[in-house]
Amino acid sequence: MLRRLYDRTMALADHPHALWWLAAVAFVESSVFPIPPDVLMIPMILARPSRAWLIASVALVASVAGGLLGYAIGALFYETIGQPILQAMGKGDAMEAFNTKFNDFGFWAVLGAGVTPFPYKVITIMSGWTGMPLATFMATSVLARALRFFVVAALLRVFGAPIRSFIEHRLGLVFCVFIVLLFGGFFALRYL
Repeated sequence: MLRRLYDRTMALADHPHALWWLAAVAFVESSVFPIPPDVLMIPMILARPSRAWLIASVALVASVAGGLLGYAIGALFYETIGQPILQAMGKGDAMEAFNTKFNDFGFWAVLGAGVTPFPYKVITIMSGWTGMPLATFMATSVLARALRFFVVAALLRVFGAPIRSFIEHRLGLVFCVFIVLLFGGFFALRYL
């Protein structure tokens, strides 16, 4: 089933309204959809490199808007369903401690999920669920998603088709290493 969904998504890259399809995929990927917008972005940019920045911008705006939906899902379902269940089980206080810890590192969680292969939708929903300040969530989402989509667009615009394999198979690893080094640097500055 996932393969058929992937193939269908790839076919949308050739559609005359591909930018609208990209916006739709980027929007729902940020809250519920399992296929990242990169699968549409890559063939679209390879077909028309002169539109790389437009394509990345559409993905950015739609993804951040979809992130707001994920945030709302987390905020609304936690308040109406999750919190009463946890209170009934006597776990309400433990959840408050988790929320505080998550929000202490919320900027990094959103940044990491926004640029790495980690599902961004998980963090968007958790951000709403834990009550992360909306301004922090939005600013970090814009930064993370812009970094991800514009790096992909720049690589494809400069290197073209030969970079496609690297982006599809190794760019996530590069972003993961970047985040680990960034965390490591801050840890070293603070504790060493």
